[in-house]
Amino acid sequence: MRGVVERQKRYVTVISKTDEDGRVTPLTVVWEDGVHYDIDRVLDVRQACSLKTGGCGVRYTVKVGGHPTYLFFEGPRWFVEAKVVPLP
Repeated sequence: MRGVVERQKRYVTVISKTDEDGRVTPLTVVWEDGVHYDIDRVLDVRQACSLKTGGCGVRYTVKVGGHPTYLFFEGPRWFVEAKVVPLP
């Protein structure tokens, strides 16, 4: 995306399911304006830190709208590396 100068840690609401073994699967990300983004697929789950915004936890590599992105669970909250677009 043109004009993106940085990423910002943005806490979001996540609708998820937890199975009987305690595995958490995120299903939907709810943005601050209330828009719901369904997660098409979880590609990877691992302990990792966000190199772009800081913070560590469980990093989910997910596909949303066909595009891969990271979703972090920094217990007890979820965050994404939101794009910051400069004002014109």
